[in-house]
Amino acid sequence: MIHEVDQLIKNLLGGGALHDSGVDVLFDAPTREWAARRNGPTIDAYLYDIREDVRLRERGTTPVRDTRGAVVRHRRPPRWFRLSYLVTAWTKRAEDEHRLLSAVLATLLPHEVLAPDRLPERLAALGLSVPLSVAGVQNEARSAAEIWSALGGELKPSVDLVVTVPFPSFPEYDAAPPVTEGAVVRVRDTTGAPAGPPVPGTAHARPVRTGRRT
Repeated sequence: MIHEVDQLIKNLLGGGALHDSGVDVLFDAPTREWAARRNGPTIDAYLYDIREDVRLRERGTTPVRDTRGAVVRHRRPPRWFRLSYLVTAWTKRAEDEHRLLSAVLATLLPHEVLAPDRLPERLAALGLSVPLSVAGVQNEARSAAEIWSALGGELKPSVDLVVTVPFPSFPEYDAAPPVTEGAVVRVRDTTGAPAGPPVPGTAHARPVRTGRRT
């Protein structure tokens, strides 16, 4: 599922203000060695943090219905995870990097929420919208200084992009076959013999039994 989010980000960054710009969109760790190999303008979206958003966790199960509307399975609600990306621009001049970062902001800011029809197939199948946070304050995630220190690189301007995506929870449980017939009430007399034909009842009716008192 994470690789599909990568593709989603690549599609977003490849459009908008960066459309037909010839800028590469990569997902590599921006280490010193990696930076030294860059020959052309590049936007790098480095996934540096993955954690569950427990505020969105739901309990219980949700019904899965077929084309007739009958419940065929029960599914646990998806778990939501925050994927945090460090988005940086790489060129020969700082001014050009700033222009690329401006284009990144102009491209991503209109997409606060992505509807299912904008998502890759597996994500779209869940029927849920995906929120994006661009350059927001992330108290739970590591600071930019910590990230650059871990990468062994020099601190440079970046845009923090957080995509909160649902991940399916397993297993799914098959539902019992649907009820297709109503209940039937059978009445017997004191001898135990049928007192008449079965009387169709509602789904709430129960069989009625009578017996001889002693």
